[in-house]
Amino acid sequence: MDVDTGVAHIARVYNYWLGGKDNFAADREAAELVITSYPAVLASVREQREFLRRAVSYLAGEAGITQFLDVGTGLPSAGNTHEIAQRAAPQSRIVYVDNDPIVLAHARALLTSSPQGATAYLDADLRDVPAILAEAAGMLDFSKPVAVMLIGILHCVPDSDDPVGLVNRLLDAVPPGSYLVIAHPANDIHATQIGTAANRLNQVMAQPVTLRPHAEVARFFDGLDLLEPGLVQVHRWRAVPADPRVELANYGGVARKL
Repeated sequence: MDVDTGVAHIARVYNYWLGGKDNFAADREAAELVITSYPAVLASVREQREFLRRAVSYLAGEAGITQFLDVGTGLPSAGNTHEIAQRAAPQSRIVYVDNDPIVLAHARALLTSSPQGATAYLDADLRDVPAILAEAAGMLDFSKPVAVMLIGILHCVPDSDDPVGLVNRLLDAVPPGSYLVIAHPANDIHATQIGTAANRLNQVMAQPVTLRPHAEVARFFDGLDLLEPGLVQVHRWRAVPADPRVELANYGGVARKL
């Protein structure tokens, strides 16, 4: 396993923020730079996991979705997509995609399916949509609805790589009745703190991040039926209580392909 321990990687930075141990000194340094500038990042990443839990619970339960393509899964932690989905629908099939070798090693060891369902892990980059779709077709039936999960990954794709086009190509491969789930860090909430945090983070990251305002994140859902309550801060999406009385710089939404 070839890992550059001297360069921070976003999956391992998130792991540190979530209290995990699968990270290196460079990742911890990067994570602490953000915490110093924007302490609420810790609440934000925790609430992002809760958003994932609520979204997958809805999809596998009420919506009847049993196929999930989770791109940018990150390091396994409590409440992974397959655990939530298979709790509601044990036959669910989940394909995880990431390009960090440490994520790969842990995923193969820890992301074990229920006997009725299945999980798979693909070592691939979001920018290579054809490779993702070709490999995922070995597990998923793209003639039936699929939930495309992009949780905390699109900010790793700069505008120059056409992230909207990448999302559209993923959705072109799935039939009507499929869903898109996105969580994306914002740059128009606590803008000064977030701007400082992002600048510090990008100085030490192998790949810089691009935070986006509400209007730009909303573009990913163009042409889809955005479920209530729409594109909102992750901790406000179908949350209990409905008004958490705090602002976090992270948007989330779930939409259905018509």
